[in-house]
Amino acid sequence: MKTNINLLWVLTGFFGLVTVTYVIWSLVDPNHGRIEWAGTFMLALSTLLVAFIAFYLGKVHGAQGAELPEDRLDGNIDDGDPELGFFSPWSWWPIFLAASCALLFLGLAVGPWIAFIGLGIGVISLVGWVYEYYRGMFAR
Repeated sequence: MKTNINLLWVLTGFFGLVTVTYVIWSLVDPNHGRIEWAGTFMLALSTLLVAFIAFYLGKVHGAQGAELPEDRLDGNIDDGDPELGFFSPWSWWPIFLAASCALLFLGLAVGPWIAFIGLGIGVISLVGWVYEYYRGMFAR
């Protein structure tokens, strides 16, 4: 993780350098001759965003008090393998939920009546997915 934080600081410097170069280039350009604010603002905000992310990750890494297993040279793959949760490998509900999202966004582009159909299927799919282990063969 420490390597990633250092790379983010390098990326912050790169974006800062590109921002300064962009401003100088727009001032020197004979066709333009003044600062182009949209690109300058976008590049400056990109610099600020990467700096915020690098600062945050540096603080989190420092607050952990130790290196992560991924940072150690003698670490194994299984050392950094936490339990991520329980997932149903046989569940069909996420597919129906994804299809309902597709219908919802299609309805925003084509017609609102399709969005209402997608919303109805989405509510049914979400309820089915949440209560999957409360009914039928897999009830607990």
